[in-house]
Amino acid sequence: MAPTRRGTVILEKDYRISEIDDRLYGAFVEHLGRAIYGGVYEPGHPTADSDCFREDVAELVRELNVPIVRYPGGNFVSGYNWEDGVGPREKRPRRLELAWRTVETNEVGVNEFAQWAKKVNTEVMMAINLGSRGIDAARNLVEYCNHPSGSYYSDLRRSHGFEEPHKFKVWCLGNEMDGPWQIGAKTAYEYGRTALEAAKVMRWVDPSLELVICGSSGSGMPTFAEWEATVLDLTYEHVDYLSLHTYYGNRDDDTPNFLARSLDMDRFIHSVIAICDYIKAKKRSKKTINLSFDEWNVWYHSNEADRRIDPWSIAPPQLEDIYTMEDALLVGSMLMSLMRRADRVKIGCLAQLINVIAPIMTETGGRAWRQTIFYPFMHASLYGRGTALLPIIRADKYDSKDFTDVPYLDAMAVLSREEDELTIFAVNRDLEQSMDLTCELRGFEGFAVQEHIVLEHQDLKAVNTADNPHNVVPHTRGDGVVEDGQVKAKLSKASWNVIRLAKAKS
Repeated sequence: MAPTRRGTVILEKDYRISEIDDRLYGAFVEHLGRAIYGGVYEPGHPTADSDCFREDVAELVRELNVPIVRYPGGNFVSGYNWEDGVGPREKRPRRLELAWRTVETNEVGVNEFAQWAKKVNTEVMMAINLGSRGIDAARNLVEYCNHPSGSYYSDLRRSHGFEEPHKFKVWCLGNEMDGPWQIGAKTAYEYGRTALEAAKVMRWVDPSLELVICGSSGSGMPTFAEWEATVLDLTYEHVDYLSLHTYYGNRDDDTPNFLARSLDMDRFIHSVIAICDYIKAKKRSKKTINLSFDEWNVWYHSNEADRRIDPWSIAPPQLEDIYTMEDALLVGSMLMSLMRRADRVKIGCLAQLINVIAPIMTETGGRAWRQTIFYPFMHASLYGRGTALLPIIRADKYDSKDFTDVPYLDAMAVLSREEDELTIFAVNRDLEQSMDLTCELRGFEGFAVQEHIVLEHQDLKAVNTADNPHNVVPHTRGDGVVEDGQVKAKLSKASWNVIRLAKAKS
């Protein structure tokens, strides 16, 4: 039997990173594949409500407690005419959707999505088209969505049956505009100037908006860093957030290297913060730009299948990654990367939410179930709200193909807003050995372990399916306990752990 590793953590109640913005646990729904049609919306489905929204899907979304959902794209938005998706359905046009080479029926548009968002208790993070369109369409959409009445577009909304404005707060100024795959891709200067003018008119319509400017579509882009600096130089005083996107895969089946990729996410965040603060210093500004990590996930399983999809079909099964146990481990670590920089990362969007690289999967006309990655995301969303604490971690490390000094122990802690609950999140990256965790608690007198949740499976390639939806599920048989001011727990090999503590009632 392999020996047990040891990992130690010091948690001091006053070592605080930041209050976590609830929107850190947001998600993303694009008009892509079966995310909308067959996911959110499916007339005739046995669980469809009066608005044709799948109630089985809505229930799973509510289970995740998602505070904000980015919509309608994504690459899709750069060719989208929002006017196509409002008004009587029978008059809405079908369009060739060039980003994903499908046919968009426009059965669901901004009003329907706003309805759905209310039903699942979330807010809409609206994206505007700065690819094929520009500032005029942007200001008109804000007027349609947010202005109460008495103008052309607000009254048009009311004529469509929506008397009250939607009051969307957060708006994305386009999507991945540096990418050559993007409709209307631009240089940093071209995009920065367009985004600046869009931001101005949008805020003139509604001064309360929070605006997200496009950063690079990935840290591997040849213009990364220069793009961010140029765009921020042009827009700094007119926007609130800069976006980051990243996806990871395990194409070469190197699990130790794959599980280390959250270190790349940490470095990416650190680099973008540095660029933001450079522009702040350059401009002698008192304003701080925060980050919106509005696309992140594991994405690679479906690449080959996507190449075989016939073009110009309606809602084909695109980007339908079937997630494994090891994917759930990396998603857990990526969530902790976001928590670690909660001082600057204020919005996060798991991409995506339903069917398309998603924690929730469905059969069109049939069942819905939770993928493996559903569970760490749910745990973080439910128990990761409050104040992020700075853990002092000591653990053995390993080297992999792309990374050196990878800690076997990845951990974060969150103190509830009422300061009567403490949650420790931990991943044991060791594929062979369990780990004895010792967490020294400073300033947490009277706290006791209430629950130790564990997600583990002997097969790291194990998945959940419609026929076997409970193959990879968490259990509460973890042995975490508080002894002499220390949390002691055994972390199984290759496991995601949530140790929940509460202060005894006086």
